[in-house]
Amino acid sequence: MATQLETEHRDSIATACGIASEVALFPVFLNLTGRLVVLVGGGAVAYAKLGELVRAGAHVTVVAPEIRPQIASFDGLVIVQREFIPRDLDGAWFVVAAASPEVNRRVAAAAEERHVFVNAVDDAAGASAYAGGVFRRGGVTIAVSTEGRAPALAGLLREGLEALVPEDVETWVHEARRLRHEQRAAGVPMGERRPLLLRALNRLYAGKGIKPAELTS
Repeated sequence: MATQLETEHRDSIATACGIASEVALFPVFLNLTGRLVVLVGGGAVAYAKLGELVRAGAHVTVVAPEIRPQIASFDGLVIVQREFIPRDLDGAWFVVAAASPEVNRRVAAAAEERHVFVNAVDDAAGASAYAGGVFRRGGVTIAVSTEGRAPALAGLLREGLEALVPEDVETWVHEARRLRHEQRAAGVPMGERRPLLLRALNRLYAGKGIKPAELTS
């Protein structure tokens, strides 16, 4: 008899085959810690992108003929104050094009030649990576994407989801992590883990004398 995971796996393959003609983005979170990221642009848009790149632990090189002081104030940046040239992307893991449309197109072309993913601001057609609406709380990161078609809508959806995530979600993360270690050590089958986690989260509230709506699978 097939297990639940085997059945779900077969269903997912069948679904993928059924929509093969519809190209969809592959959702992923990147670990940029210690990796070279090139940010092309020195204005307000580049500045808005820079904070997240630095927070991700990337080694950021900023390339632009003019760079606003707020960007230069970041520690640990490599600043190349001139026009972009393709070899600026040599060795990069990821690229953000936040300059003029013309420059962004040249950056995207150079990134494509080097098989490097590029997030081209306001140029969905020229991008190979899209930044979604993101919020973080208590060890949880949630991102929403409209595949580059409607960034403002992604932002609105993010705000709606943010309102649904509880302020104490960090306690959920700690409990889920503790339970995961126990279940792995005990060899609990994957199909049984989610119901056990839901019951554990309900007990968190019961222990506080709170009676929230029952979490169910």
